[in-house]
Amino acid sequence: MKFLDQVEITVKAGNGGNGSGSFRHAKFLEFGGPDGGDGGKGGDVIIEAKNNINTLIDFKYTTKYYAENGKNGSGKQKYGEKGKDLILYVPVGTEVIENETVLHDFKTEGERFTVAYGGRGGHGNLHYKSSTNRAPERFDMGEQTSAKTISLHMKLIADVGLIGFPNAGKSTFLSAVTNAKPKIGDYPFTTLYPNLGVFRDFEHEIIFADIPGLIEGASLGAGLGDRFLAHIERCKILIHLIDSTDEDAVKKFEIINHELKNYKNQILLAKKQIIVLNKIDEVVNEDLQKLRDFFKNDEIFEISVVEIDKISDIV
Repeated sequence: MKFLDQVEITVKAGNGGNGSGSFRHAKFLEFGGPDGGDGGKGGDVIIEAKNNINTLIDFKYTTKYYAENGKNGSGKQKYGEKGKDLILYVPVGTEVIENETVLHDFKTEGERFTVAYGGRGGHGNLHYKSSTNRAPERFDMGEQTSAKTISLHMKLIADVGLIGFPNAGKSTFLSAVTNAKPKIGDYPFTTLYPNLGVFRDFEHEIIFADIPGLIEGASLGAGLGDRFLAHIERCKILIHLIDSTDEDAVKKFEIINHELKNYKNQILLAKKQIIVLNKIDEVVNEDLQKLRDFFKNDEIFEISVVEIDKISDIV
């Protein structure tokens, strides 16, 4: 399944049905009186969150969604049928945005939000009958609705976010501690979209999110862009993986934290970070000690891809 986390779609609620201007006609009944029924309400456009959906890819191919119009009223006091609601399903964690304003943020499965309300049905002439107006000719047209353009932005809901420069070992870490099977390679940008994995034991269930490698300028859209930074907004803890064999490991650590600082009022920088020095089996002791000294006041772990037990200890 292809991953897509942002789409723009057009939605339109159903128009209201027209009221009827009918008068009763019957044999031997000269003045039957008004009997026109009201029109039916138009259908709503409703968005519902589902746990078993993890992409917005379906909205890429169909971008216009219209609810059913209400049916017209008719004679014999028959009221028009209500138009059917249109329900669109999105992943939990999706935001509904219109004109840069967040209309709704889905956080739980089954949560619903009506993004467009159907038009009211028009009154038939029976509605206007009174003691002083026994033969009203007035009847109303149904309310017309307008299409609106909205954006859907999906943000992963995870307990732990894995961050770091490309090729720092985030995908390997995810595959070691969870049931996820991400693509793993020895070249940068192996991960092109976020991956989720679940760690389970007898007492805990922890959701991990592997965020594609970040580079300098990510908060401004560089590389894979700030869109992926949004996926760690909801994480409680960040695990920052560092390639111990990289001569610029400290510089890259500072670059990523600079990008976190520049992202939307520093909400990411405020999150707790656990520092993980990866690939320690490939680095000389002198260089490893320099990293230890730099991070001496932080909570750090030292792991190697060939020592899976140490990776699991972090959980």
